[in-house]
Amino acid sequence: MAKALLEDKLTCAICLELYEDPVTLPCGHNFCGACIRDGWSHLEKACPECRAPFPDRAELRRNVALTDVLKVVRAESGPAPESPADPRADAGARCPQHGRPLELFCRTEGRCVCSACTVSECRLHERALLDVERQERENQLRAMREVTRQQATQAESQLQELQQQHSQIQSSACTLASRVSGKFSCLIQALEMRRDLVLRDIKVAETQALAQAQEEEQRLQGHLEAVTRFDRRIQGLLEQLDDRTFLQESQLLEPPGPLGPLTPPEWDADKQLGGLKECLSQLCGLLLDEGGPGRGPAEAADLVPLEAPGVLASVPSPVCPLRRKLWQNYRNLTFDPESANRHLYLSAQAQQVKHCRRPRGPAEQGSFELWQVQCAQSFRSGRHYWEVRTSNHSVTLGVAYPELARHKLGPHTDNIGRGPSSWGLCVQEDSAQAWHNGEAQRLPGVSGRLLGVDLDLASGCLTFYSLEPKIQHLHTFHAIFTRPLCPIFWLLEGRTLTLCHRPEASGLS
Repeated sequence: MAKALLEDKLTCAICLELYEDPVTLPCGHNFCGACIRDGWSHLEKACPECRAPFPDRAELRRNVALTDVLKVVRAESGPAPESPADPRADAGARCPQHGRPLELFCRTEGRCVCSACTVSECRLHERALLDVERQERENQLRAMREVTRQQATQAESQLQELQQQHSQIQSSACTLASRVSGKFSCLIQALEMRRDLVLRDIKVAETQALAQAQEEEQRLQGHLEAVTRFDRRIQGLLEQLDDRTFLQESQLLEPPGPLGPLTPPEWDADKQLGGLKECLSQLCGLLLDEGGPGRGPAEAADLVPLEAPGVLASVPSPVCPLRRKLWQNYRNLTFDPESANRHLYLSAQAQQVKHCRRPRGPAEQGSFELWQVQCAQSFRSGRHYWEVRTSNHSVTLGVAYPELARHKLGPHTDNIGRGPSSWGLCVQEDSAQAWHNGEAQRLPGVSGRLLGVDLDLASGCLTFYSLEPKIQHLHTFHAIFTRPLCPIFWLLEGRTLTLCHRPEASGLS
């Protein structure tokens, strides 16, 4: 107890520690030399305990006797025991200015301070113990957390309300589509009744015209083969190095006979259609009439075979807002005849392609050895959208860089999506597959034959849609497109693919 009382008497009133280099003021109070000098550097020169003034010309003198007593006390006490560390604070944290433990928090300056700071610069500031300040801060954080939780609850409520509105919109759109489908069903019934009568007459006329066309085609094919053989012989003579052989064989070379005029088959579409255009007007009135379902079916409309050149694919499905927005970037595309495989036949306007078993002739330079054809348009930047109609499944549509190989490199009959320079969607009978860089992702089956492609070069997105009976997102590729992209297609034998055109759309590359 005497030792504790002695240490209390030897404690500095400023730092609350044993004196370090103690000095004595004229009033008799003792302090650490560093503590009193640091305090007077910010405040007036007076005793911190009794407030007695310190003369201006006086000097602080070291208390030699007190210094010796402190040496004896420290020698007997040994190293001071470490105080238990606060589990929430760093026990080694000390004031960078005074080297003392940071035990207080200065609310005025917003920082941790030591006891010496409270005597000097923080003497008039609002201070608090670290534990008290932490408790208040924890209470503030808990209050803020409660507010954010309330905001989260409100956001969840608004999200649920938005989802309900989303469901209501879908339900309303479904009802509207059902009403429109009912009107079209009435129109289809009338068309089917008239169709059976008209198709029989068309079939007879078609058989006669095709027979004439086949005879003329055989004649032209024979002449073409003769011309081809003649061209090969001439090419062989031109490559002949021996002059004697060249001169002798060139005298024996005889060109094929004249081709003769082309005899076109007897086919008159206007004659076959007859008065169907008037029936089309009547059926349109049936479609727009609210009492249409109760009436009898009218005569059939103007139906043109799909294979006829120049026919634009129709769009019978209701137009949803998303599709109408995509139409803002619609592009009217045409096929590139020079790229078409020799089994692919193009219409006169290059808007339709059909895969036939019989080839058109020898392959042209630059055409695909695979069953593929690309479009004449290519896109370097911006956003572009187009639609195609397929006659059946087993077709592929996509985009490719110009360097896509024209020749067959493996067992596959197409190379769309088989490498890094192309992206494609393959439509099968019961499913679809998204191909790129030789990897395929299996997708659900495609219900309709009307498909849409949205290419956004700025954001690097290539999106495929099924548009019948309602618009459905099929797949989106995300990539960084570094070169111009060209639409490309593959189709199996017997399939037909038509590029849909819109009158107000652009066909620019």
